[in-house]
Amino acid sequence: MPSEAAAEARPPPQSFHGSRATIAVIGNPNTGKSTLFNSLTGLRQKTANYPGVTVERHTGIAMLGDQEVVLIDLPGAYSLAAQSPDEMVAIDVLMGGEVELEPPDTILIVVDAANLRRNLFLVSQILELGKPVVVALNMADLADRKGIRIDCEELAMLLDSAVVPFVATVGRGIDELKQALADALEQGPANRPLVMPEVRRAAKTIARGLPNAGRTALEYQTERAIIDDGGEAEKRLANLGGDEVAGKILEIRSSVGGDESLAAVEAKRRYIGIDYIMKRVETRGKPVQSIFAQADRVTNHPLIGAILFVLVMGTVFQAVFSWATPIMDFIDAGTSWLGGSVRVLLPAGALSSLLVDGIIAGVGSVIVFLPQILILFAFIIFLEDSGYMARAAFLMDRLMRQCGLSGQSFIPMLSSFACAVPGIMATRIIPNRRDRIATILAAPFMTCSARLPVYALLISAFIPQQHFFFGIINLQGLVLFGLYMLGIFAGIFTALLLKRSALKGPTPTFLIELPPYRLPNLKSMLIRLFDRGKIFLVRAGTIIFTVAVVVWALAYFPRTAAIADQFDVERAAAATILNEEALTARLTEINNAETSAYLEQSYLGRMGKTVQPLFAPLGWDWKVSAAVIASFPAREVVVAVLGTIYSVGSDVDETDARLANRLRSATWPSGQPVFTLGMAVGLLIFYAFCLQCAATIAIMRRETNGWTWPIFAWAYMTTLGYLGALLANQLGS
Repeated sequence: MPSEAAAEARPPPQSFHGSRATIAVIGNPNTGKSTLFNSLTGLRQKTANYPGVTVERHTGIAMLGDQEVVLIDLPGAYSLAAQSPDEMVAIDVLMGGEVELEPPDTILIVVDAANLRRNLFLVSQILELGKPVVVALNMADLADRKGIRIDCEELAMLLDSAVVPFVATVGRGIDELKQALADALEQGPANRPLVMPEVRRAAKTIARGLPNAGRTALEYQTERAIIDDGGEAEKRLANLGGDEVAGKILEIRSSVGGDESLAAVEAKRRYIGIDYIMKRVETRGKPVQSIFAQADRVTNHPLIGAILFVLVMGTVFQAVFSWATPIMDFIDAGTSWLGGSVRVLLPAGALSSLLVDGIIAGVGSVIVFLPQILILFAFIIFLEDSGYMARAAFLMDRLMRQCGLSGQSFIPMLSSFACAVPGIMATRIIPNRRDRIATILAAPFMTCSARLPVYALLISAFIPQQHFFFGIINLQGLVLFGLYMLGIFAGIFTALLLKRSALKGPTPTFLIELPPYRLPNLKSMLIRLFDRGKIFLVRAGTIIFTVAVVVWALAYFPRTAAIADQFDVERAAAATILNEEALTARLTEINNAETSAYLEQSYLGRMGKTVQPLFAPLGWDWKVSAAVIASFPAREVVVAVLGTIYSVGSDVDETDARLANRLRSATWPSGQPVFTLGMAVGLLIFYAFCLQCAATIAIMRRETNGWTWPIFAWAYMTTLGYLGALLANQLGS
């Protein structure tokens, strides 16, 4: 790139020691980088998190002729000026500072052909790293529609790198791109002019006096530390070199920039070269009017855009909440059928119960979430790739800022009304770490579908069927609405509290690029959808399954022979009944009572009795306490556990009148009812607040890259639930 600075020789980059060459893929957000990555790698991808940060690491295998290469998809960035550990990932990978990955042999930069000037800032920084570079000039079709013509040969000469026009959505130019990458892998280190050579020299001098001196990664981090005042690189350097290094950095900034920041000096120098390039390579003609431009005018209209937004969000909510239900019911029925078949084939005992109630039920509790996750992410991916997601975030930003969040938190929060698991997974669209974690911790308060069976059972059993305002308002419906609003207010309060305490920091300026509307690439969408489902099944699913099996073991063991003998005698006595229908009913009653007796003597029952004094102020007896413990894997399990404890059977649902009657008639040894109105309302509040969902905790751990926030969320929400239930019970009594 032309520059006022003289060229300075660079040391050769670190060589690749593995069996495959490595190519790093980087570019500005919304340039089609992920679509291009998916086009090159297909399903041969792996997803993980970089150590210590919440940024996902995507690697994949691509074929360049007969040669297999490793592609690393880096987070989207406008520059290498990292302001957080998440943004520092790109520099770590590019300069070989990421210990789990080999330094790349070649860098593939994805550039938006319709916004070349803006994209060239990052390109100019990448070119100075001394590695072979290939520029993929993506969205060439969009540039044509806008009347933009780019001389690729002249651009390649000025950048001293290969430039390949490309349309990622349809794969046009992919063969030429593969050939350019193969050619680049044969090239050696590149010596290109530096925009700020004096800073590079000073950075090398400082780096030599630091631990691990001589590493190219450390030298470039030092260079960025000098330029980016207060950035992540400077923070790292301060930990390594202390006050002495900090003093040297201040001296260099003063000598090079004077009263002006080096970041501003860097920008001015780079744009001198960028403007020179733009004059040489880009010409603009009359744009072609397209349907996408007209759509943009409609969606950005204050009234029409708002109505369309409500319709789109309503469709997403309806899809996740209702469209997934038939598939989830099918999975649930399939799990029940398989469990019943296995139970018939095997004799009663621990093995049969482990397979049916532990393993099969545990697997079912994992895969039952898949329909909601896949439907939600299908919508999110489509809205992102089409360009509408950015506009939705912009529309909701003012409202969400009143809650301490940004507009990008709206869709995850909305999705959590169906299920917090896909809602939390959807927070990856939020770039700011504080907003992302605040949204993750607020999302479980939204009333998900798993709470509805508990609400339906308790409301129908203990809230009177009363109507107000000429029968228009139903008291039971009003209570359900109140529980929804309680969750919303608790989530908003939590977000506000966190943004003013643990996640306190400067409110980030909400700058969002409105990408052009375009048709998403179906192949890329399916690959990303497959990846989301696989991540959930492999990572969150293992935790959910483990918890389900542990709870089964607690509910099954120990098995007391005295209980079996007692109920065998009762079954033998029942056999004298001549009426077959009455005999069947009596045997069902005995079996349910036996199951209840086993559960009372199990470790779960004993745990319920042990912790019962802790929950006595809430009005709970040991049965309710045990049911709450058993419902940790999933809230809706409490209905089946209560059915078992109260000898109604585990196959009951929230509409079963027998279970409601048993709850109403349950008493303490003194004869006082267990389920008073205050206690029942308190139990509703407890389930509105408490984090009784292993899947949510597992996905929190996955998305926050550790156990700190999930443990905090569980403790915080349980405390709120306990206090709410305590207050309701005391007031009600």
